[in-house]
Amino acid sequence: MRHDIQPNERAFSSKEVAEEVGIATTTVRKYGQILERNGYEFFKDGDRRIFVRSDITALIAIRHTDKPLDDTAKDLASQQKKRLEGMNKTELAISDTYEDSLQDPNQLKEFLKILANELTAAREMNVELKNDIVQLKTTISQLQQDHHAISSGIGNSSQKAQAKIEKLTEQQKAHYENLLKQEKQKSEFLLQEIQKMRDEQKEEWRSQSEFNKRLEEAVHKPKGIWERLLSIFRK
Repeated sequence: MRHDIQPNERAFSSKEVAEEVGIATTTVRKYGQILERNGYEFFKDGDRRIFVRSDITALIAIRHTDKPLDDTAKDLASQQKKRLEGMNKTELAISDTYEDSLQDPNQLKEFLKILANELTAAREMNVELKNDIVQLKTTISQLQQDHHAISSGIGNSSQKAQAKIEKLTEQQKAHYENLLKQEKQKSEFLLQEIQKMRDEQKEEWRSQSEFNKRLEEAVHKPKGIWERLLSIFRK
């Protein structure tokens, strides 16, 4: 397990690493996966990688390599393994020295100073984690607000569209009823005109019939033809 963090060493988030190396956050994640696949170890908080300065150096090497990424990752993992093994030997030697000299106030003070530095580094890491959590919560809150705004917009648009459809339907209905009314009025007027024409025709037929009757009566009376004809027209 990795344990090479230095006193007062700063921890970096994926976003900070991306800004420093000049790559996207997704690329940081990709390079991290390639390194881990080839044996490289990261500090972890659950499944989340925590980067220190040596990790940033490894990511820069991955970015600028001309070799296949897996080959470079293997070399970096091998270098890390050798460095960690060397640190283990040094820590064992230091541990033996401290066990023999913890009674020395100066040595004890130095030992406590190292522990304090490591505690400070851990606290800084916790601050970074808290900041990331706050940022994540802010992002989630913004996404929820955006989702609410989009949903409200869709709902309002739907209501407006429904109102327009209802208004158009009412207008079409009123227009149709107005057309029916006009057609009904035209039909009634036409029927009145037809009836008027029929009445006039009947009156014409009646007048013609009376004329024919007077003509027939005049023809049969014993008068001169001219008198009979004149008598008809005088009437």
